[in-house]
Amino acid sequence: MKVPEAINVHCPRCNAHTEHKVSLYKKGKERSLAVGARRHERELRGYGGQKYPIQRNKAKTTDKKTLLLTCNKCGRKLLRAGIRMRKLEIVR
Repeated sequence: MKVPEAINVHCPRCNAHTEHKVSLYKKGKERSLAVGARRHERELRGYGGQKYPIQRNKAKTTDKKTLLLTCNKCGRKLLRAGIRMRKLEIVR
């Protein structure tokens, strides 16, 4: 899917429609000392193996891509809900 590199969207901080730069949202690195990660490590210790089933075969052929919109006026970042697509192409 082709998406323009800049779109005009409402910015909650400016409280007006301003031009936003479009980019693809990427997940940051997970913290190894977070409570959930520590709990999961503790569950995997000892005998008993995995505590929940690991999905082996993928059911869906596409991923949901989330757009990250950055306001050119104030720099506020917005996330646009994910759309199912094979490839995201940002067009100039």
